[in-house]
Amino acid sequence: MHCIQCTNLPVVSKNTKCYDSSIINCMPLVVGTESTDSQTRVGLYMGNIAFNIALLSYLVSALGYTLYLVYRRPMVNLISAIALGLGLFSQTIAIGLRSMETGHGPYTTGFEVASFFAWVIVVVFFLTEWKYRIRDLGAFVIPVVFLILFYSAFQSREIAMIDDPSTMFWLTMHRTLSILGYAAFAIAFGAAIMYLIQENQVKSKKLGVMYFRMPSLEVLDDLNYKVIAIGFPLFTLGFMTGSIWNIKSDESFFSWDAMRTWPLIVVWLIYSGIFFGRLLVGWRGKKAAQGAILGFVTIIVTYFLHVV
Repeated sequence: MHCIQCTNLPVVSKNTKCYDSSIINCMPLVVGTESTDSQTRVGLYMGNIAFNIALLSYLVSALGYTLYLVYRRPMVNLISAIALGLGLFSQTIAIGLRSMETGHGPYTTGFEVASFFAWVIVVVFFLTEWKYRIRDLGAFVIPVVFLILFYSAFQSREIAMIDDPSTMFWLTMHRTLSILGYAAFAIAFGAAIMYLIQENQVKSKKLGVMYFRMPSLEVLDDLNYKVIAIGFPLFTLGFMTGSIWNIKSDESFFSWDAMRTWPLIVVWLIYSGIFFGRLLVGWRGKKAAQGAILGFVTIIVTYFLHVV
């Protein structure tokens, strides 16, 4: 059977076998090993089940955190946290099984990158929750996680093989550093929305229920800056290693593709403005929150242009 998807991969091994399956489209063929072929099918099937469990768990968690923000039931918060933990555990299994079959991390295809992006956001969220104890943050971050993973569910599950170890190394560095930066920006996005909600209540002098439930403006502004202070250098390094990856892929150091590169430059300028503006002129508060929201929205747009 001829597999059309394989022709679009960056570098595909000559020994490629294609399946007409909802689990996966393309996979490397190990000649003369029917047992290995069967094990691969089982591994991918189990990974698919783990992925679906993670997706459902993130949905439950997103709804739970939103309900907790409104109704403030401790049991709802506990269920949301457990569901999120189950989702993270299941997705870790799914990513691990796929990586065992592909021989590399989740860096090469749109499905892998989106799934990895969602996974990293959850990890960073748990670290932030542990540090700041801001339970309401989940109502603004976890729905984003679910939507990203939900989007990845509609992407092709094809496996891309890159034979050059040097190219794979720089691709791995580029995608890992960039996604770590993006995950930090996702937390800043949630904190920024909360900041604007609180700031609007203070400015209007109408202190509703949300005002007393969410952290103070100072705490939210501090969180916004600190995660950006971590994410911005990571994203910058991701940008630089992406250029090295271009060279290893026999392309120019800097791509002038308006649809792919310039949106990334806009993202870098937005977060550099927030980062250096805080350091040099004390830029904080509402402007920093608006910048964090604008930056993350630009990231989402850039993702569809750059990765898909």
